[in-house]
This record gives sequence, C-alpha cells and structure tokens, in this order.
Amino acid sequence: MQKLSFIAKRLVKAVFVLLAIVVLNFFLIRAAPGDPAQVMAGEAGAADEIFIAQLREQFGLDRPLHEQLLVYVGGIVTLDMGYSYRQQQPVADLIFDRLPATLLLTGTAFVISILLGVLLGALAAARVGQWTDSLITVVALVFYATPLFWIALMAILLFSVQLGWLPGFGMESVGAGYSGFQRVLDVLQHLILPATTLGLFFMAIYARLTRASMLEVMDMDFVKTARAKGLPPGRITRLHVLRNAILPVITLAGIQAGQLVGGAVLTETVFAWPGIGRLMFDALLQRDYNLLLGVFFVSSAMVILFNLVTDVVYTLVDPRIELK
Repeated sequence: MQKLSFIAKRLVKAVFVLLAIVVLNFFLIRAAPGDPAQVMAGEAGAADEIFIAQLREQFGLDRPLHEQLLVYVGGIVTLDMGYSYRQQQPVADLIFDRLPATLLLTGTAFVISILLGVLLGALAAARVGQWTDSLITVVALVFYATPLFWIALMAILLFSVQLGWLPGFGMESVGAGYSGFQRVLDVLQHLILPATTLGLFFMAIYARLTRASMLEVMDMDFVKTARAKGLPPGRITRLHVLRNAILPVITLAGIQAGQLVGGAVLTETVFAWPGIGRLMFDALLQRDYNLLLGVFFVSSAMVILFNLVTDVVYTLVDPRIELK
C-alpha cells in the first residue's frame, strides 16, 4: 500500500515536470535559427514571399508565440502532439511507428551494458591488482574514451564488409519477405552490431563504477566479520559485497536508461536503424517543429518513467530503503 501511494505521488509530480519540460522545449525550439516555411518553400522551388506567407498561415506559424504555445500545450494535455507539416502525418503516428525499433535497440544495448559492466567490474574487484584487473580496466578505458561513431564504423568494416558475418545496415533484409521465426532471426542478426556498439560505452562506465564501489564495500566491518566467520569468498562477494555495492550502479543505470532512447541518434544514423533517433535528426534538418517537440516529449516521459522504476527497484535490492 505504501508503495502504491509513493508511485501515485510520483506520477502526479511527473505530470507537472512533463508540462514544465514541454514549455521549455517549445521556447528552445522556437529560439533556434531557421524558418520552416522558408525551408519548405525552398524545397518546393517557390521561395517568393506570398507563398512563404501562405505556408506560415497554413501551419499557424504567423500567430503570436503565446498563442502557438497555448495551442501546443492544449494538444499535449489531450495527448495530441500535432501534425508534421513535413511528413504530412500526425506526429503521434510517426513516433509510435518508429518507437518499437528504438526500444528494441536501446533495451538490448542496456541489458548488454549492465550485465557485462557489472560482471567485469565484479571480476576486476575480486582480482584487484592482478592482470585480469589491469586488462578489464584498460578495456573499459578504451571503450569509454573511443568515439561511438568510430567504433560503429570499424564494426561495420570488420564484421560486415571484411568478414561478412553480420548485416551492417537496416533493421531487416529488404525484399527478403521473411515471416515468423525467420524474420525474428533476421532482425536479431541486424540488431547485434548496433546494440553492441551502443552498449559498449555504457558497459565501460558500469564496469568502472562497480569495481570502485565493490572495493569500497570490501573494507567495511560487516564484510570483515563475514570473512572471520569463515564464509566462502564467493558467497561474501555475491551476497555481502555486490549487493551493497550495486546501488550506485542502479542509480546511474536508471538515469541513463531514459537517456539511451534520445541518445541513440548517432547509432541509428550510422547503422540506418529506423528509430526515433533518426526521425529526430531528420526533423531537426527540416525544421519540423512539431515532430521535434513530439520526440523530445516522448524522450522526457521515458526518462521520468525510468527514474520512477529505479526508485522501486531500490527497495527490491536493498529492503532497508523505504519509499516515502
């Protein structure tokens, strides 16, 4: 009951936070240079003032800023994210058509990063000072410091172009006509390179954080007491050290899980993955305000949702923590 009350209060607060983000995003987008009417008129080959004025009137861009804001916020309250004048479709349809691909990519990358990061961090802490620790530390530093786009390009060159093991672009084979289990396998093959590339950077962060947190917990009195009792080292590491050291990792993972959705732009662009990251990039180039604001709104909602889930997960990992 206490947990449900906490979740209800956080959801109410989340609504006000989302509204504040919606207003802030609106002014930030409008402050950006560029006129969408001029971009559309230029691409249509009719850049005269009368045509540009007609476009502004058609899409409400000639209204005062406060009227545009009221119309947009009113639409968001009723879950209407507006109309993309570039794509000629409702923004919600465009986003929810691309969102599953982004969730699949970022969700897989998140699982890869958290599992590998915690595993390598725990292994490095358990063998601190040995060659295993040095090797894991160097690998983590390399993936943390190397630009994501470089890793993505090298992965395509090696595994797709040279070895031919994995497809380098897209979400599934175009024109193959796969269905059922064959289509699932095809999507999984296309998923391996982009998900691994995106997950390696975050894996490095979790590995370093897990190692540092475990080394700190290892020197605490309750761990020394467990050793004095003669408990097996594996049991001490798993139940006493890792369980207490994992909380900072969960905190960071909860924050980054939401950021992954909006931060997959580069990965989706390099691998031609049809997610909302590429949709946002195209909307930015085309000055498609409504679509850009819609992607920001969905990304913000996910960050808030993942933070709420993180708070609930705390109580499952450490029962001493109470939700208030």
